[in-house]
Amino acid sequence: MEKHIRKVIEQAEKEFDIKVLYACESGSRAWGFPSKDSDYDVRFIYIHQPNWYLSIDRRRDVIEIPNHDVLSIPVDPLLDMSGWELTKALKLFRKSNPPLLEWLRSNMIYYQRFSAIEKMRKLEKEIFSPTSTIYHYLNMAKGNFREYLQGDTVRIKKYFYVLRPVLAAKWVQTSQTIPPMEFDTLVQKLIPNGVLRIKIDTLLERKKSGEELTLEPRINLINEFLEKEINQLEIFAKGLAKKQMDPTEQLDQLFRHTLNEAWDD
Repeated sequence: MEKHIRKVIEQAEKEFDIKVLYACESGSRAWGFPSKDSDYDVRFIYIHQPNWYLSIDRRRDVIEIPNHDVLSIPVDPLLDMSGWELTKALKLFRKSNPPLLEWLRSNMIYYQRFSAIEKMRKLEKEIFSPTSTIYHYLNMAKGNFREYLQGDTVRIKKYFYVLRPVLAAKWVQTSQTIPPMEFDTLVQKLIPNGVLRIKIDTLLERKKSGEELTLEPRINLINEFLEKEINQLEIFAKGLAKKQMDPTEQLDQLFRHTLNEAWDD
C-alpha cells in the first residue's frame, strides 16, 4: 500500500500542479488499533505554484482523494486521502490545531520533502496551546461517549474512540505537552496497573489481533472511568489561561521560503 500511496501522491502533483511537502497516516493505524478492514487515513500538506497565490479570488484549499477529486489512475478503495494547502495548514498551526499537530507526530510517514515540516516541528512547543488541545479532545470524547456508549450493549471497538481523546486530554493536563499519537503510550503512562488497565489491555489485544469487536454488554468499569475523567477535565479546562504567542511573522517567512524552495527551478 505504501508504494500505491506514493504513486497517488505523484499523480496528484501532476494533475493539480502542486508539490506535496508531507504525507502521513492519521487514523487508527497510526494510533495503534486498526481493524482488519481499516482505511488508510492519509493526510498531506501541499503547496501551489507561486501564481496560484496571486489572485483576487479565494480558491479551494483542500484536496480530497477520491471523495471529490478524481485522478486519472485507479485509487485503492481502502485509501482515504486528503490534504491541506500550506497556508491553510499554517493558519491552523498558528491556532495549535490538534489534528495538524498529530499529523506532525505521526509514526507512519509516507512522504516528506523540503524544509517546511521540520521548521514547523521546531515551532511546536512555542505555538502549543494546552487550552485548545484539551477542549478539542474533550469535545470529541463527550460526543463519542454520548453517541456510542450509552446503551446496555455497545459496539466495543467504539471504546477506543472515547478512551483515546480522554487520555490525550489527560496527558495535556498532567504534562502540559503535546500528547503522543500511540494509544499504547497513553495507556502505559496514564492508567496504573489494576483491573481497569487489564480491561483496556484485553480490548486492545483483541482489536490488534483482528477480532471483530461487535455488540457486547457495556463495560461499566470503563464507562465509569470515562465519565469521571470527562467531568474532571471539564472543570480543569475552565481554569486554563488562553494566552498564546503570535507566530505569524515566523510562519509568513516559513511560507515564503517554502514557496521559493519548492519552485525555484
